[in-house]
Amino acid sequence: MNEEIKTNEAENTVEIIGINFREAGKIYYFDPGKYKLTAGERVIVDTSRGVEMGTVKIANKNVPTTEIVSPLKTIIRPATPADIEQDMKNHQAEMDAAIICKKKIAAHGLEMSLVAVEYTFDKSKLIFYFTCESRVDFRELVKDLASTFHTRIELRQIGIRDEAKMMGGLGICGRKYCCAGFLTDFVQVSIKMAKEQNFSLNSSKVSGACGRLMCCLRYEHETYEEAIKVTPPVNSTVKTSDGVGTVIETRPLAGEIKVKLNDNDKDAPKIYKCRDVKIIKVPGKQEKSESDEDVQED
Repeated sequence: MNEEIKTNEAENTVEIIGINFREAGKIYYFDPGKYKLTAGERVIVDTSRGVEMGTVKIANKNVPTTEIVSPLKTIIRPATPADIEQDMKNHQAEMDAAIICKKKIAAHGLEMSLVAVEYTFDKSKLIFYFTCESRVDFRELVKDLASTFHTRIELRQIGIRDEAKMMGGLGICGRKYCCAGFLTDFVQVSIKMAKEQNFSLNSSKVSGACGRLMCCLRYEHETYEEAIKVTPPVNSTVKTSDGVGTVIETRPLAGEIKVKLNDNDKDAPKIYKCRDVKIIKVPGKQEKSESDEDVQED
């Protein structure tokens, strides 16, 4: 019986390695084939863009078949010293290509900004990433670039969040941009998250270098949501050990509220633990009468 269970478990999993192609880039699953690899190793793989060099982020492991998109491509080989040297030469060639491309963009009078340039490992394709505020006809630019570099040319427009991820930099916290450091995918962030965390809604305070809401607003969102559920909201009426008062400030993570007692306007507001007060009335909600409670019980 135990052997049958192990067999079924084995049939529902597949061995993979996880690879990305730039720092904090998305991780893709590949079939390791005969190789046993560790995180940090460089490998040569065949992708939809061509042959590329990637970095192992997830060593050999089994994952459920439901987590993969079949068929998995098999890695070509672990990278050799010669491959790594070639990759360094490619990066130098990318910098040279960027200088040439910027000159050609200016010569064609195009309103676009070049962000980054990438060669595939085998140099079969040269990709230019750019941003622009409106549609641009770059067909003549592509022809010009193709005749200059004698390889396949791809111009890819990206958004400002992708631009920040590619360019990198330091955030207002003094640390490397989250998107450029460790976030493999952009997370959804809303102004509601800033409100719940009592942030100033001044755009300069809650926006990152990309001009969008800071990704870090998401990190404590679930914790705040749980804490807010048990925190009396501002302007609600509560009963404390010192009498009835009105909530004027909340501190969800600390589990505290600041209350102004109704029967003594001269005294300063006092701080109470949420667990030590009883909610009498919440703004926008009617107090329950005894008759209402009777109807609900029926």
